[in-house]
Amino acid sequence: MNVDIEAKVLNTKKMLLNAQKDGYAVPAFNIHNLETIQVVVEAASSLRSPVILAGTPGTFSYAGRDYIQAIVETAAKKYDIPIALHLDHHENIQDIKESVLLGTKSVMIDASHHPFEENIKIVKEVVDFAHSYGATVEAELGRLGGQEDDLIVDEADSYYTDPIAAKEFVERTGIDSLAVAIGTAHGLYKSEPKLDFERLAQIKQVIDIPLVLHGASGISVTDVRKCIDLGCCKVNIATELKIPFSENIRKYLTEHLDANDPRKYVQPAKEAMRQVVIDKIKMCKSENRI
Repeated sequence: MNVDIEAKVLNTKKMLLNAQKDGYAVPAFNIHNLETIQVVVEAASSLRSPVILAGTPGTFSYAGRDYIQAIVETAAKKYDIPIALHLDHHENIQDIKESVLLGTKSVMIDASHHPFEENIKIVKEVVDFAHSYGATVEAELGRLGGQEDDLIVDEADSYYTDPIAAKEFVERTGIDSLAVAIGTAHGLYKSEPKLDFERLAQIKQVIDIPLVLHGASGISVTDVRKCIDLGCCKVNIATELKIPFSENIRKYLTEHLDANDPRKYVQPAKEAMRQVVIDKIKMCKSENRI
């Protein structure tokens, strides 16, 4: 895959279609600030992997859409790998439009909590807008339980993706990728998750666009790779990055009570996070794909 250095931050269309064709997935890592962006991109570059930097609404509220956009654009100029900045689980259309106008080329509109027809209506509005600016759109049908920043879905309110409804949903919205609910959840699992691989296989049979696996933190490598074999071309990882980062900052400050220089106490956190990023890239089989 050749990267046009002038293209800067990319959309995910070619990335995911290449992954679909060659049987791997592009990892989407949730980032929060300069340091986490640096870690993810540097690790991806060292393994020659395409990468998606995903930010939730909470991340953009914390860091600023313009700041995040500028940092990712700098990373895209510095490293000759395909890099996409992706809006993860966005529900506010105005926020999406703001980022697209800033140059973001990949968005997820999450209207999965709405009834089917309303979900389609909202998603179609975002697709029409985003496509006019060369951005790709991911949407979700079915609901994952758990917590993703401020988005909390009780287990009782989660439900699986229906393959027949998914086919109609894709055809009527024109989305570029579909996030499916097959038993994964956001956050840490309280017990071993049981994924509905048969349902995923049925979805793959009726849908030809790339599928997306959310809630991959805590899922075994074997199960993630089975999902990839069944059509998941993008795998989202969030919680498993935050834990080593925060644990190592806490450890450093506990062991160095007089520490006050973030350039020193953040470094061990970055190194711990880097190893997780490397492991997840290998899990997705996306290394050496450029």
